[in-house]
Amino acid sequence: MKTVFALIAALFVLAGCNTFEGMGKDIQKAGETIEGAAKKK
Repeated sequence: MKTVFALIAALFVLAGCNTFEGMGKDIQKAGETIEGAAKKK
């Protein structure tokens, strides 16, 4: 039973890491867009 709980917990942690990685990429892309717009002015 402990092993099953540990596996489920590990899956949630890994899924969370992927979510934060994707969110970081989105924020970086938005920052690059804003930076590009600022350089054009």
